[in-house]
Amino acid sequence: MSFEEFARGHGLLIKDLILDRWVRVGTEDHPRKQNGAYIFDGHKGAIINFAVHDRHILYKSSEPFIPDPNAAQKKLAAKQEHEQRQRKAAQKAAFILNNADMEQHPYLLRKGFPDKGRVWNSLLVLPMRIGQNLVGCQLISQDGTKRFLSGQRTKGASLVIDNKGRNILCEGFATGMSVRRAMKHLRERYTIHVCFSAGNMIEIAKNLRDPLVIADNDPMGIATAKKIAPHYWVGEAGEDFNDTEQRIGTAAVSESLRGLI
Repeated sequence: MSFEEFARGHGLLIKDLILDRWVRVGTEDHPRKQNGAYIFDGHKGAIINFAVHDRHILYKSSEPFIPDPNAAQKKLAAKQEHEQRQRKAAQKAAFILNNADMEQHPYLLRKGFPDKGRVWNSLLVLPMRIGQNLVGCQLISQDGTKRFLSGQRTKGASLVIDNKGRNILCEGFATGMSVRRAMKHLRERYTIHVCFSAGNMIEIAKNLRDPLVIADNDPMGIATAKKIAPHYWVGEAGEDFNDTEQRIGTAAVSESLRGLI
């Protein structure tokens, strides 16, 4: 079985195979969201479908391995190209943020937030940082489609809503905004880390002490929460915190947090 066939069998959509670095791609269930990733060196590699897997799935070709005499040089060139793409993405993110306007956005309104957000070319712009360094941004269209900038660094990047309180981890921005509203209702301080994916929550959690995890109720969300903490918040099947808030109200969803903070 070729690597492309292996990846397709796990739902990844690879158009042009790129070697020696991690590449984000669409999946059969989320073709426009780059919800999968792979790495392949021509003989062995790994894939992950973030909606299905909680760990990487390894691949090794059955064909005899013939070492590439130029492998080291190619690896260095790929690393340099990767770093250059990351720098360009960070520069583009800065440009977008500097040219964004504060406006209401249909995505936020649909999620229950009349607040204004940064909007550029009709896209809601969410800055992503590692420490104090801007590395990219998530762009959300009016219909809710989400994407990152091409080449940007996403691992370890987050959006922090800081009120000098308990560290709280969540996947999406709307979830983070609902958690902030609930914590205000409870008159509790918070530091909310919007991680943009379940897998990235594990990376962010490495640098935090005893974070509270707000899990999406799907297989990946629950598996991730269990890896980070023995106790976590989770709602009804298929819901995230924002879904639950919209269904039962801020006061009720706030009370569901009280025992965890």
